[in-house]
Amino acid sequence: MNELAPRSHNSYHQSERGCVTSQFEQAVRAVCNLPLGDTTLITPAAIVNLLGDEWLVDEPDFPAALAVPGVRLHLYEKHKPRPGRKMGHLSATGATAEEALQRVLEAKRSLHPH
Repeated sequence: MNELAPRSHNSYHQSERGCVTSQFEQAVRAVCNLPLGDTTLITPAAIVNLLGDEWLVDEPDFPAALAVPGVRLHLYEKHKPRPGRKMGHLSATGATAEEALQRVLEAKRSLHPH
C-alpha cells in the first residue's frame, strides 16, 4: 500500500475540469449523505504538477502560461518552495485529450521561456 488518506487524491485534479461532478464535490456529497453526482466526462482535460523547482531559478511566468487557451493555474498557498514539493498545478481543457495535453505542456514550458 502506497498511501491511505480519507480525502480526495491530490494528483487527480482532472475531474475538477473534465467531469460533471468532480472528485472533490463527490467526497462532500458522500460525507454529507447526499446523492452522488454524475461522473461523466464532459470535456477532455489534462494537468501538470508544479513543483518547487519551478521557483528555484526565477519566478515562473504565470501570465505567459495563462495566455495558452483553456489553461488555468491552481496554486496551493504554500509559501516556501522546495525541490520536489508540490506547489500547485496547471490544468487545460481541449477538444481532444491530445489537445488538452499539448496545451498544458505548452503552458508549463512557457513558465520559463529562456
